[in-house]
Amino acid sequence: MKTTSKTWSAVAVSVAMVAMALPAQANNWRGWNIHPPGYPNTVALEAFAEGVTERTEERLKVQVYNNGVLGDQPDAIEQTRSGALDFANFNMGPMGPIVKETNVLSLPFIFSSIEHMHEIMDGEIGQQFADALAERNLIALSWFDSGARSLYNTERPINTPDDVRGLKIRVMNNDIYVDMIEALGGNATPMAYGEVYQSLATGVLDGAENNYPSFESSNHYEVAEYYSLTEHLIIPECLCIAKSSWEALSPEDQEIVREEAIKASAMQRELWVEGSRESHQKVVDAGVQINEVEDKSAFQEKMDPVYAGFIQSNPELESLVEAIRSSN
Repeated sequence: MKTTSKTWSAVAVSVAMVAMALPAQANNWRGWNIHPPGYPNTVALEAFAEGVTERTEERLKVQVYNNGVLGDQPDAIEQTRSGALDFANFNMGPMGPIVKETNVLSLPFIFSSIEHMHEIMDGEIGQQFADALAERNLIALSWFDSGARSLYNTERPINTPDDVRGLKIRVMNNDIYVDMIEALGGNATPMAYGEVYQSLATGVLDGAENNYPSFESSNHYEVAEYYSLTEHLIIPECLCIAKSSWEALSPEDQEIVREEAIKASAMQRELWVEGSRESHQKVVDAGVQINEVEDKSAFQEKMDPVYAGFIQSNPELESLVEAIRSSN
C-alpha cells in the first residue's frame, strides 16, 4: 500500500484528537525513605505526600516508599540527583562525599544542642547549605530533626574516651566519622545500616552510634545493652526534591510543595521529641543500661585533631565552621 502525505496528515489529526479526548495524566512522584511505618520521619513524609496530592488537586500524585525499598541512601541520593526519584528525606552524614559543604554538619560537637541546630539550619547559615545542595541538583525545602547520636555497645558503659579504646564501632560512610572514632581509640567500621544488627549479634561489631528512635526501631537494643549519652553528633536531615522535578513545577505548585515541606518539618520535629521519649522508655524497660556522660569536655578535646585535619583539607570551609561555633 502506498502511503501519501495526505494519509500521514489524517493519522496525525486522529492521534491528536484522541490525545485531547484522554484525561491529563497526573505527575506521579516517588519519594525515598529509609525508615519504617510509624517512625516520626515516615509520618511527616506521608503527611507531605498527602498534602501535596490534595492541594494540587492531583496534578501531583505523591507516594512515599518506606524501609529503604528503593535502595540505600547513597543510591537514593544519586537517583534523586538524576531525577529517577522525585524527593527524599536524607541525613546529611552520608551526603558529604557529594556535597562537601555538608561535612561541616558532621563535625563532632559542632552544635551545642538540638535547639542550636534548628536555629542555624532555619536561618541564613542553613541557606548556605541549601545553596550547596542545589548546585548538586538537590533542592532542600526544609530540615528535619535526627536527635543527638550517642554510642552504644555490647561490652561496657562509656564514660570516658578510654572506654572506647579497642571497640569496633560502626559508623556511617564518611571519613569524618572514621577519624572521630579513631581519635577516641576505637576501630571505626563503615557499614550499611541494614547489616548492623547481625554484626552486633555475631561480634563482627562491638558497637555503633545513633539516636534513641533508631536504636529502638532497628532493634539494636536487643543485642547492645549499653547506651552512653555522648551526644557527639547532632546532624540535620533534609526534605530534598530532585532539581529536575522541582523545575518542572509551575510557580503555584512550587509554592504548595514548599509550604507542605515546611509543615512536614514542623510535624517531624514534634513527633521526634515524643518518639524519642517513647523509644527511651522502651529500651529502658528492655533492660538496656543507659548512662549519662558527666564530662563531655574530655571527648570534645579528643576532637581537636579532627577539626584541624578538616580545616587543613577544606580551608574554604573554615569560616562556615567558625560561624556555627561562634553562634552559640
